[in-house]
Formats: sequence, structure tokens, C-alpha cells
Amino acid sequence: MMRTNNWIPTVFSDFFDTDFMPRANCTAPAINVKETDKAYVVELAAPGMQKEDFSVHINDEGNLIVKMEKKNEKKEEDKSARYLRREFSYSKFEQTLLLPDDVKKEDIKAKVEHGVLTVELPKIVEEKVKVSRQIDVL
Repeated sequence: MMRTNNWIPTVFSDFFDTDFMPRANCTAPAINVKETDKAYVVELAAPGMQKEDFSVHINDEGNLIVKMEKKNEKKEEDKSARYLRREFSYSKFEQTLLLPDDVKKEDIKAKVEHGVLTVELPKIVEEKVKVSRQIDVL
């Protein structure tokens, strides 16, 4: 039996497929979302980024917010000509993910490794209550 999650396509289609950010010209990082029996895993490509460049949190509405911001400033001063040369580089990205109801929000973990931010969204495991018991015969 194949199970589908309607939240994944909606979230990403709403963000990427708009008139303001057509897919062909998109500078947003690539995102993978996969599901296992125990968790959902979100992978965000972020080459050159460090863990200090990320902010991952849950907002008041229970949505996962992933922010990425990197600033580079290169200053080069030529003392003979007495001028200052500056080159700026700035990258910013923010994504809101609507979490499924079966995510255990207090156990969400995030890590950055080899240019990939990985956010693990563990599922709530429902323990089935066993109803077996001894019945006394009267």
C-alpha cells in the first residue's frame, strides 16, 4: 500500500512555482524531503555555509522555519592611491515548512555536514495498548 503526503508538494510548489520566483531563475537552495517509518528528513543544499549561518526554529503556529544568511565582505585598501575598494556578497534564504500532525516537535534535530543542512523530524510513535487480560469464570 502506498501512502502519500499532501503537505510536501503543496509547501514546495507554493514557494518555488510563483510568478515572482520562476523555477528556472531560482537561486533558492535545493531541498530534498524523504520519509522513513520513524521520521521525515529534510535536506537543504548549502555549500560553503557553516552552522552559524542557519537558524532553525518552530514558530507560534507550529511551523518549522529554516533561515540561512551569509555575508561576505572583502576590503582591500591601496595606500598609495588612498582609496578603499569593497566587494560584497550576501545570501539570504527563508523557508516555512508546514509540519504534518504526526511530527514530534520537541525532538526535532538539525545538523550541517559537508554543505548540507539536515533536519530530522521524528514521528510520534503510537504505542498500541494491549487489551489481553484474564477473565475470571464465575
